[in-house]
Amino acid sequence: MFSYDEKRIRFLREKAVSPYICYDEFYLYFYRFLKTAEGTLEKKLSEAWAYAFENITPSIGEKELIVGKCDYRLTPSEQAEYDEYKKTIVNDYALMCGQDSHMAIDYDLVLHHGIEGILEKIDMLSANSESAAFYASCKTCLRGAIRFAEKYADHASDLALKEADPVRKAELTEISRILKRVPRYPAESFYEAVQSAHFISLALSFSPLRPYSMQQFQLGRPDRYLYPFYLKDKKSGVLNDNFAQTLIDALAILINLRVPHGLSSGYMVGGRDKSGLLVCNDLTYMLLQAIDDVRLVYPSVGLCYTKDTPESILTLACEILSKGRSHPAIFNDDLITRGLLSYGVCKENAHDYIHSTCVEITPVAASNVWVASPYTNMLKLLLDRMDREYDSFDELVSLIFTDLDKKIEQNFLSENGYRKDRYEKCRHPLLSCFVNDCLSNGTDIEQGGARYNWIMPSFVGMANLVDSLFAIKTIVFEKKLFQISDIKKAIDCNFEGYEPLRQMLLNKIDKYGNDIDEVDHLFEKIVAHIISECKKHKPMLQNAHLIPSVFCWIMHEFFGRETGASPDGRKAGFPLGDGSGPCQGREKNGPTASILSSTKWPHLELIGGVAVNMKFSKKTFSQSSLEKVKTLIKTYVERGGFEIQFNIIDYETLIKARENPESYNDLVVRIGGYSDYFVRISPEMQAEIIERTAHEV
Repeated sequence: MFSYDEKRIRFLREKAVSPYICYDEFYLYFYRFLKTAEGTLEKKLSEAWAYAFENITPSIGEKELIVGKCDYRLTPSEQAEYDEYKKTIVNDYALMCGQDSHMAIDYDLVLHHGIEGILEKIDMLSANSESAAFYASCKTCLRGAIRFAEKYADHASDLALKEADPVRKAELTEISRILKRVPRYPAESFYEAVQSAHFISLALSFSPLRPYSMQQFQLGRPDRYLYPFYLKDKKSGVLNDNFAQTLIDALAILINLRVPHGLSSGYMVGGRDKSGLLVCNDLTYMLLQAIDDVRLVYPSVGLCYTKDTPESILTLACEILSKGRSHPAIFNDDLITRGLLSYGVCKENAHDYIHSTCVEITPVAASNVWVASPYTNMLKLLLDRMDREYDSFDELVSLIFTDLDKKIEQNFLSENGYRKDRYEKCRHPLLSCFVNDCLSNGTDIEQGGARYNWIMPSFVGMANLVDSLFAIKTIVFEKKLFQISDIKKAIDCNFEGYEPLRQMLLNKIDKYGNDIDEVDHLFEKIVAHIISECKKHKPMLQNAHLIPSVFCWIMHEFFGRETGASPDGRKAGFPLGDGSGPCQGREKNGPTASILSSTKWPHLELIGGVAVNMKFSKKTFSQSSLEKVKTLIKTYVERGGFEIQFNIIDYETLIKARENPESYNDLVVRIGGYSDYFVRISPEMQAEIIERTAHEV
């Protein structure tokens, strides 16, 4: 029987630590065709997609079992041609606004019906339809995707003919056979299903209308859609768990060859299915185990936890985290499902969601949701209002809320305007084939064909705002030690000459994250106002809501860099708080108090995402620590927490990595909802990670 191929996975992993990812060849062919194309927008774009698929160079690496990547380097003449297109044709078609790819497509559709089955469905739908142009463009793109897979099949066959090693020759022959079948036809085996899922994700990752942004499609819920194939092959004896784990690990590695670091792409496991039944099978364990096997920045894995999740699953998750891995993040499945239902999502979709990149929740196979659109610097709202004295603290807060309301409205109008531009000028026929209900409605995803079309603004620096407001409330309005102008003068100087004041602000005034009701209430008040205000705005397209989130990706560093010193004692340029938990280093009363503070305000309607970061010292971690972390997770979930994520690493390791980056090129850390290689993030972000409180358990 096949044993787990640790040597192969180690080899593939090392190749994926610093991959070369480039989609420019596809874009070159796309624009070359588009330069002389004629006809409707749908016709020109779909034929350009098909032409690029026909001409792109396939790439299969040594020891690969699952194939499909883009690493072709343009020749100097090709680069010159491409650069010219970027100056002309790209500007005529490309839209630098809005978002896409923050979703998971309908993998069940492609695995059980194949592209040929989708083409048959389109033929039935298009008969006597007013959407003939849309359906024709879909068919053109789908046929292009078939040809793309055939090119890989031919390339694998050519490599097999030249291969001297009989084992590798057999592997390449099998790869060729599989790609002649999938994704064109329904998958018949677990191996075919894994290859098909990756290949259709790769095909969708080409984004010629947004060539300056990289796509990061998620793999959805593979312990659901791959399980029937796994079960069938296990029962027939053609698959054992060792080979299944090898294929899953190979799939996980390939995400790192499809999505550049600095973004986020992966999958979710666990939770409940559309009938409310617990999802927990052999693949759930294997897909978690892949994190420890691969040890790369991707896959970004979310464990959907319920009160009925087996203890063994949570134990495995914590054991993986205890080794210093930055995944999985733990998501409160029952709370998220209720939150989705509150926004009118049907029960089936409410149980089938994905953390679309970091923590943003979008329904699988039915979403055209724009996440983190846009980010708002909450701390700046206060700093802009520190231009005078106020009669009361409530007056100051009221005016901040007034400014916040204007900001929410301005951002909404801007994003809605982008939606209108996309509606009129953009089409994505290939993606539309895999997102409900585009085909049944005969409507492109850009024109509202998706079932859900939300916009999700995110609010960054909440803890900084809370800590700063509480500091002003304490020393200006209650103790009357200073006036706002005094604090304003100090922060304008970045506290130079005012270090005693900064130390008082930083260390003598209570902070969010320490289970102090008076401080935590401010966070709750701001969140409630944001939720209420977002409900007043309805984006265009069907089933559209403005849904808030409280997480940051990398924006806490970006905003921090451009934000001056603040009344919480933070110096100018330092990153803002890294999520919805306390600011870096300020939770002085331990992890339990931090969790209590982070769950005193309702997370239910923040479907746009809530990220709570916890950092623990690896050197103090033990079996008893593992049990304590499990208890913390359970407490967080029971109290209505949305998502919690961990860094379990030593201060000393981070310092060594900063000083000797070449020795720590694969050290992965959690940032603000996503993970990245520590040595590749900015010095400011490195300092922010180091600054976070390392709890001992």
